[in-house]
Amino acid sequence: MKKTQILGLLVLTFLKFNVQAQENRAITTATPFLLIAADARAAGLGDQGVATSPDAFSQQWNPAKYAFIKSKQGVGVNYTPYLSNLVNDIFLGSLNYHNRINERSAVAASFRYFSLGDIEFRQTADGAANTQRPNEFTVDVSYALKLSDHFSMAVAGRYLRSDLRLQTENADDASAAGSFGVDIAGFFRSNEIAFNSFNGRWRGGFNISNIGPKISYDNTDNNENFIPTNFRIGGAFDFIFNEDNRISPSLEFSKLLVPSPQDFDGDGDIDAEDNREYQDISEFSAIFSSWGDADGGFSEELKEITWSLGAEYMYRDVFAFRTGFFHESDEKGARQFLSLGSGFRYNIVNLDVSYLFSTSSVRSPLEGTLRFGLTFNFGDEYID
Repeated sequence: MKKTQILGLLVLTFLKFNVQAQENRAITTATPFLLIAADARAAGLGDQGVATSPDAFSQQWNPAKYAFIKSKQGVGVNYTPYLSNLVNDIFLGSLNYHNRINERSAVAASFRYFSLGDIEFRQTADGAANTQRPNEFTVDVSYALKLSDHFSMAVAGRYLRSDLRLQTENADDASAAGSFGVDIAGFFRSNEIAFNSFNGRWRGGFNISNIGPKISYDNTDNNENFIPTNFRIGGAFDFIFNEDNRISPSLEFSKLLVPSPQDFDGDGDIDAEDNREYQDISEFSAIFSSWGDADGGFSEELKEITWSLGAEYMYRDVFAFRTGFFHESDEKGARQFLSLGSGFRYNIVNLDVSYLFSTSSVRSPLEGTLRFGLTFNFGDEYID
């Protein structure tokens, strides 16, 4: 394999979220880009959105929120540079659309595209370059319905395509892999409650996302990879001090419903035989077994839960300031970072930006990256 080919494969490996040292017991999956916050608002809140107020980008976090969204219709666009300190052609982009059909229901669709940039292959040092652009994308649709004045549920369907196999003269059978996923989500929002010096409102939500079959790049049963089936649950509270000022702290927990790395034969090492047995685990049984399959027992299962704290200050529904903190165990990926964000609304247009600071020894690929999002809202607003 030529040097450029090796470099390309190293880049692909580096992009995987949870690849760490051998002593790290992080869970790895295919299509990890599905876990990247695709919108600037959620990124500014520490990568959370399951219980925040509804917006155009609720599709990734909790599509049940669309049943409570104010705007009749909306279109949202986001752009996230990736590894921007090293390259300038790797990015995550998203396009979202929602339509609140009536007071009780809404539909939405989204498209997410992750480009790994241009990678050049040469058979000889002075030979012609064969440039390829590996990429992954998803197409989603969802339907949300209010089951009561305060609670809604939603179901979403997703097609995903991962084109990471690199075409070379010695591997002319390279092809893209595809799969599908289903989300099941719920969202609660209370009435506004009067306290002594302020009003308040509770929110809560959950989402089980990417429920679906494994993905394979060579159509064999012994080389299948789990997609990132994920469980999120969270809560938030609005401190409404007056018509102009509102602060909304939020807390969210998340866990991959994917099997933990396991030493099945008990020899103290996870080897090829263990990996073959790992491959035999059903993606649907893993949703339940993943809550108690870690070799380290309950203490290790707790380390597989990530959490984030966020807060959003809103002034006159025009200007927003956001901050958040995300934490993942050092043994399960070591993603830990502080985020800042802001938003501005003018007429039908919302502009959001966010920035991330790593707080662990493992530097985030999004370190020092500005993320941008634009939302365009159309039609009348609903008043719930």
